[in-house]
Amino acid sequence: MSSHQADVNLRPQPDQELVAIADYLCNVRIDSAEAMCTAGYCLMDSLGCALLALHYPECSRHLGPIVPGTRVPHAVKVPGTAFQLDPIKAAWDIGTMLRWLDFNDTWLAAEWGHPSDNLGAILGLGDYLSRKALAEGGKSPSVGDLLGYLIKAYEIQGVLALENSFNGVGLDHVLLVKVASAGVSALMLGQTKQQIIDSLSQAWVDGAPLRTYRQAPNTGLRKSWAAGDASSRGLHLAMLVSQGEGGLPSVLSAPTWGFYETLFNGSRFRFQRDYGSYVMENVLFKVRFPAEFHAQTAVECAMMLHHQVKHRIDEIERIEVHTQEAGLRIISKEGPLHNSADRDHCLQYMIAVPLIFGHLRAEDYADDIAADPRIDALRERMRVCEEPRYTKDYHDPNKRAIGNAVQVFFNDGSSTSRVELCYPIGHRRRRAEAIPLLEAKFLNALNSRFTQEQVQRIQTLCADQQALQNVPVCRFMDLFALQQA
Repeated sequence: MSSHQADVNLRPQPDQELVAIADYLCNVRIDSAEAMCTAGYCLMDSLGCALLALHYPECSRHLGPIVPGTRVPHAVKVPGTAFQLDPIKAAWDIGTMLRWLDFNDTWLAAEWGHPSDNLGAILGLGDYLSRKALAEGGKSPSVGDLLGYLIKAYEIQGVLALENSFNGVGLDHVLLVKVASAGVSALMLGQTKQQIIDSLSQAWVDGAPLRTYRQAPNTGLRKSWAAGDASSRGLHLAMLVSQGEGGLPSVLSAPTWGFYETLFNGSRFRFQRDYGSYVMENVLFKVRFPAEFHAQTAVECAMMLHHQVKHRIDEIERIEVHTQEAGLRIISKEGPLHNSADRDHCLQYMIAVPLIFGHLRAEDYADDIAADPRIDALRERMRVCEEPRYTKDYHDPNKRAIGNAVQVFFNDGSSTSRVELCYPIGHRRRRAEAIPLLEAKFLNALNSRFTQEQVQRIQTLCADQQALQNVPVCRFMDLFALQQA
């Protein structure tokens, strides 16, 4: 005879974690000028990263309609391409493009990730709603509206990441992209607070991909499209709720079957702060190097040492690298690296290349560069260890440092100085230094894809913050469409 006790089928009140996000989305007004200004740079930088990704066939082959020749009313224009897609596939494509080169902005905490990944859903849905509204004689959402949605998506993803390690239980951080995209998409679709709660619950019950596609020995290209997939999925779930789908009020806390017990070792989420605009104000830009962010200061250190070692590569006896616990755990790799995805998540590789060549570019992860025997020779001579001070400052909410130090020792007993950097150039503490480089990065991306006339139109609009915020989303997206002859 079975001793199983029947489930009590009383519908509970929604989990407070869902309610808090819905309250934030519905009721909190963003009044931070710094956050709005930073959001503008995030938008431009992300679109620039997306345009640069189009030069890589591995990315481009993923793009376009599922069924060739499909035509969609009020179709979304995918930047830098001639594709016009439904908002869900457009979200997939845009999210994949801007994440492909590992060059978009980053958030580091107990969990890490890339909040601009949510732009897949926000731009895809925003462009669709804009075209639909204007076609029907209504009012289009503006780019200013879009920036407000972006701030909220950043905040949801980032605040959830501050104290909660999803990678610690084997789950990938794109789960938080799906949740944030579902919530913000629900808001953009005009859902009630209850519907927003339902949309969020659908995102959580969807579960999460395993992180194994980012980690040795299974690192692969899926990590480059996983965020586009998550953002698209969040939008899809929100659209289902708008069509009448209900929610799961205790999706997180339900005994036995809820997220906490099933996927989070029975622990509840912890929160360091309320939702506001903290994440956007403190987001980290990747300004110079398309590299996993825990390595950014290490790459910068290696660049500083290049001129001291470039003529003595064969004389190097060892290289000592001090990093944070997170960097040691995620990107320190020994042994063979099987593909570009393996290499851009290998701390040793990302140090060896700039020591030898004096640069680290997206193409430096390709097979032909990786075949240079000096790279693996230097990797084998590296000794990577945790610096407790870096780990402590990494978790300090007032510092949010990402420290690394590199020192090179030669066979004759001499050595370079120990070069240490605690704050990468994309950090809030180095924002003034970063902005001109971000603008140059964006201009380079535009010039790589568009005519000079088109580049000038985009530059003129983006240079005028008020004009940019007032323009309808679809007119903004039109500027980034590939002009066919």
